[in-house]
Amino acid sequence: MDRRVKKSIAALKEALISLMVEKEFREITISEIVQRADLNRGTFYKHFQYKEDLFNDVIDDVMNDLIESYQAPYKTIEVLDIERLQSSTIRIFHHVENHRTFYQMILKPTALSGFQNRLGTVIKQLSLEDLLVGSDNKAINKDLLASYHAYSILGMIIQWVQDEFKNTPEYMAEQLVKIIHYRPIGVTVPKK
Repeated sequence: MDRRVKKSIAALKEALISLMVEKEFREITISEIVQRADLNRGTFYKHFQYKEDLFNDVIDDVMNDLIESYQAPYKTIEVLDIERLQSSTIRIFHHVENHRTFYQMILKPTALSGFQNRLGTVIKQLSLEDLLVGSDNKAINKDLLASYHAYSILGMIIQWVQDEFKNTPEYMAEQLVKIIHYRPIGVTVPKK
């Protein structure tokens, strides 16, 4: 892809995201997108038919980066030993921080529905395909275990976004490793 084309598409994506911070997606027009991107309508239509196509392209970019970030701790090794997992190798929180505006916009209560499920499904699929392949515990349903992993991480991301990124990605990665290694010995239930 030509450098000018890449630059134009990136400008359209940035324009859409910045507009979505200000108003609901359904209220945004193509004219507003191209005006914000400092491009003309012809450039938009050269690459996209509808604003939804542009939005789907943005989501695909974020999802592809999420996949790369999730796989970072084990991309170059044959066997991932969870007990030796280092927080410094966890990149998923850096990914979220790099796409901070997108996540703030897409995880707010009034955002388009379905994205949280899509995010959870992507993480779950990665867990099923990459991490649970050699799982030898037949007593645990792999699909349920993958859901547990995926929605635990998603829950941490949502909490982090709601807390307005008050912690660093490194802190979040450290907490994830501590949570993975946490094994409660006895749980006390307070009497009412």
